[in-house]
Amino acid sequence: MTKDRLSALKQAQSEDEQDDDMHMDTGNAQYMEEFFEQVEEIRGSVDLIANSVEEVKKKHSAILSNPVNDPKTKEELDELMASIKRTANKVRGKLKLIENAIEHDESAGAGNADLRIRKTQHSTLSRRFVEVMTDYNKTQTDYRERCKGRIQRQLDIAGKQVGDEDLEEMIESGNPGVFTQGIITDTQQAKQTLADIEARHNDIMKLESSIRELHDMFMDMAMLVESQLECGLWRNPDDASFRRKYVDCLLLLFCDDVHWSDVTSTASIEEPACDQRNYSFVWGF
Repeated sequence: MTKDRLSALKQAQSEDEQDDDMHMDTGNAQYMEEFFEQVEEIRGSVDLIANSVEEVKKKHSAILSNPVNDPKTKEELDELMASIKRTANKVRGKLKLIENAIEHDESAGAGNADLRIRKTQHSTLSRRFVEVMTDYNKTQTDYRERCKGRIQRQLDIAGKQVGDEDLEEMIESGNPGVFTQGIITDTQQAKQTLADIEARHNDIMKLESSIRELHDMFMDMAMLVESQLECGLWRNPDDASFRRKYVDCLLLLFCDDVHWSDVTSTASIEEPACDQRNYSFVWGF
């Protein structure tokens, strides 16, 4: 009688455990299904940013190839940049949520296959996001240099000889009036030349403002890159060149001792290090 009762209890316990496992499996399956939906949503948003960056490049070329200012094209460019910023902030937030969930599960001792899948997906999405945003920053940097070159040529046309360092100081002063000093504007062509100089200078100011607005996002991305490198999540052959390019990009954004005139020679920087104000960047990749 006792043996029968013990056998029945064991069977009941086994059935309960099977029910719990089945419930857990069902819950995990649903969670992973929702996770992959989120992955596809993030991937779509990153692709949207990438497409917008290509449109930004076209707008830049259109603006620089037009001898007169085109307010419509500039307005479209501003809208594209605002859209990129909005979408990038959303992607950043969603990636952060996934990262927090992974860290929570890891601290709870979880180590199943689903967790590894989530970590891999998060790493892949993060890398793609970093690549797209780095390309966006390079696009802005290239446009700044082209605008600067345009200003240099227009100053030459107006008869004002300015060296590269002096021109950089004039641009960074934020005062368009420095370009008109000593230039006679008694002809329509001279007035058009100065108008173009001021327009290009205004474009540069907007670019630098846009980069500053994205500061927090690039800070998050920097920490993400560092943590994933430490975890060994990026081991492809092109990882070294990728992180070199990314670190150079961040140096350009946040270090006062790396000037815009150094853009074309960032590849020569071997061990970048920066501890500037509250940014506190210290790189040793």
